[in-house]
Amino acid sequence: MLTVPNLLTLSRIVALPLLVACLWWPAWAAGYWLAFALYCLMGITDYFDGYLARAQGTVSKLGVFLDPIADKIMVAAVVLMLVATRDIEGIHLIAALIILLREIAVSGLREFLAQLQVSVPVSRLAKWKTTLQLVALGALILGGAVPAEAWVKQVGLVSLWGAAVLTIVTGWDYLRVGLKHMD
Repeated sequence: MLTVPNLLTLSRIVALPLLVACLWWPAWAAGYWLAFALYCLMGITDYFDGYLARAQGTVSKLGVFLDPIADKIMVAAVVLMLVATRDIEGIHLIAALIILLREIAVSGLREFLAQLQVSVPVSRLAKWKTTLQLVALGALILGGAVPAEAWVKQVGLVSLWGAAVLTIVTGWDYLRVGLKHMD
């Protein structure tokens, strides 16, 4: 079912290779600017696909399936590119790794629980985690466009650690629910 919300979600997936290409050459400041603009547009579509689906009553199984996938591959691709370009390095790699590992673990846990017909709703804290994560990655991309403004990258790194902490808390919440259903 290709509704407007589903098309917005699909547009994020289709735009991802372009975002990665913009970040491919770390010395190309214009690439970071283009990546930042595209990343912001992708974030806006992430908000509006869910908003429109609920407002129009067009929440679909395809949308419920695709939206978290689009979110996770976007986060994973951006994190990996920022590590490759050394925008995330040193001790900050731990925060990036925590985020990536949680995304994979929670996806697996949700799949396992879905087979048992157990739904795990997204908590408010998980939404804050996602918001902080998106702010962190956006600031780190923007930091590559304006390297003279070191504070932009610092905002990104502090937000990355904040997201990592919330990632641990929300990941533990999901795991506790999952453990109740395991033999």
